[in-house]
Amino acid sequence: MPYPFTPANIATALIAINFIAFAAFGVDKARAEAGAWRISEASLLWLAFLGGTAGAYAGRSLFRHKTRKQPFNDQLFRIALLQVLALGAGIGWAVL
Repeated sequence: MPYPFTPANIATALIAINFIAFAAFGVDKARAEAGAWRISEASLLWLAFLGGTAGAYAGRSLFRHKTRKQPFNDQLFRIALLQVLALGAGIGWAVL
């Protein structure tokens, strides 16, 4: 059985999760303006945690959504920091 974690598969998954996170911010903003059922902050943060941090930041910026919610922004920043540290550790591990 071929190894499923090829660079191409990882890149495809990251592109997909970032697109989903970006779209979720847009959908949540539209629902907020319409007074409709919303996507939970926990779901938005999970999408970022699963690799969609860039999409979450892009959606937050473009749609100007969740920009003033300080607890949410702190959590999103912590997720981004954790991912940068994990990436650095992974690169450091690979170099050794």
